[in-house]
Amino acid sequence: MKKLLVAPLLLSAVLANTGCSEAEATSTPKETVIRHGLIGSDFPILRASEVPATSTIVFLSGSVPGVSNPDAPEGSREAYGDTEMQTVSVMKRIDENLKSLGLTMGDVIKMQAFLVGDPEMDGKMDFAGFMRGYTQFFGTDEQPNLPSRSALQVAGLANPNYLVEIEVTAVRPE
Repeated sequence: MKKLLVAPLLLSAVLANTGCSEAEATSTPKETVIRHGLIGSDFPILRASEVPATSTIVFLSGSVPGVSNPDAPEGSREAYGDTEMQTVSVMKRIDENLKSLGLTMGDVIKMQAFLVGDPEMDGKMDFAGFMRGYTQFFGTDEQPNLPSRSALQVAGLANPNYLVEIEVTAVRPE
């Protein structure tokens, strides 16, 4: 019986000494993602983002482009378009996927873009084309949030005509 009385008394003593009431000790303040922009640059990515421990993180699988030109021969590079067209197609798919989960592009905190070298650019990735597509979705007046991001050139993707695959990580707003 004495042991049962000691535990509540100890808890009360600890809370009193820390300056916390019981209600304060059990409540969790609403936290938000902290986004750290690049220092001395207006390049549209973050250098880092901080996610509160109480947040739900959502990892989306890589998205690839859909057919942009249905009049082109089936399965051809022309059917999927150049890097900019493929980036826009992938971003639209990501946006649809996010919406189906109750999220938006503004909830994206991390992005990994896998870019295949464009045969029309001597096998080099078309980073400028990627950026033209990317900046239609991030850092706009309608959607100003930016993600931390990596863009990598890869040897190839699942379909030899894909030039772009993008993975994103989002944080569910509280």
